[in-house]
Amino acid sequence: MKYYIIAGEASGDLHGSNLIKGLVACDPGAEFRFWGGDLMSAACGERPVRHYADTAVMGLTDVLGKAGKLLGNLRFCKNDILAWKPDVVILIDYPGFNFKIAEFAHGKGFKVYYYIAPKTWASREGRNRKLKKYVDKLYIVFPFEIPYFQKAGVDFIYKGNPLLDAVDGHRYSPASHTPYVALLPGSRKGEIKRMMPICMEVADKLGCKMVIAGAPSRSAEDYAQYIGSRSNVELIFGRTYDILKYAQAAIINSGTASLEAALIGTPQVVCWSTSAITAFVARHLFRVMDHISYISLGNLIMNKEVFKELIQEDFTCDNVVAEIQAISAPGERRSRMLADYAAIRSALGGSGASKAIAESIYNSLLQE
Repeated sequence: MKYYIIAGEASGDLHGSNLIKGLVACDPGAEFRFWGGDLMSAACGERPVRHYADTAVMGLTDVLGKAGKLLGNLRFCKNDILAWKPDVVILIDYPGFNFKIAEFAHGKGFKVYYYIAPKTWASREGRNRKLKKYVDKLYIVFPFEIPYFQKAGVDFIYKGNPLLDAVDGHRYSPASHTPYVALLPGSRKGEIKRMMPICMEVADKLGCKMVIAGAPSRSAEDYAQYIGSRSNVELIFGRTYDILKYAQAAIINSGTASLEAALIGTPQVVCWSTSAITAFVARHLFRVMDHISYISLGNLIMNKEVFKELIQEDFTCDNVVAEIQAISAPGERRSRMLADYAAIRSALGGSGASKAIAESIYNSLLQE
């Protein structure tokens, strides 16, 4: 089979790589063409059509600023699909781009599978109509999505969450032998720009070592201007899980990383900041979507505040310092958080989701 896969972010690259491994296992003759990153390249031995470092955008202002480039990527992708003629187009999250490809590919007669459902439960519920119209199979990965998509009348397949495979399959080793706080400021330049200044203030005020998990799509230069001459801040690439595993606590930009930290067992505080216009739009959407109370996947799974979310104006040096101090040392707060982590892991089911999803995709194509 020929698989055309589109992932536009670091998390999509991770999930895409595990999916590719599963597809290769059940379809030895599999051919891949993809938009993604280094993990997907390693899984199939091919280079991406476009690397997600060149396609990821954050927020409304970023989308507007890169509109020309995004349109050019869309045109290229459509032509590339037509030229390669895959058996299936597999879309991984990244809804702004992937919904347009779904409509196009469906209109041209290609099978369209969506893996890692777009978060229509958080915003833009109208996209559910597009899921019904343009997507042949939808694979969801969170238990709280089951009743939502059932109520919305959107057919789906649930095989568990693939992050468990990634976290449990990693071979851990210490990233540092000095006690430290982990910092995961995100993979996009905009996220790093908003996270790093405040977090460097936190490092100064705590006076402890801080280890930054460098995003695979970024370079040391993206962080150097914020780190400056600080000797207590270390930047390490390619060892995010190790950095999380052995940290006293972690400061995390909201996203897949917060769920990874929960599954690994690292006490955390989630911090999120964006432009004023994007924050205004987001708050309006959250008021409309009254069933959504949190932005972090772990809190959403439990439907309660397992760990603190410091959003926009609440994301201050003093607030982060207070939270890190509260969860770093043994005590009731830390113990309660770790107990809730066990419940999150249980809610996601067992391991083997990546393999099960790959087998489902392959078998469904065989039956067409």
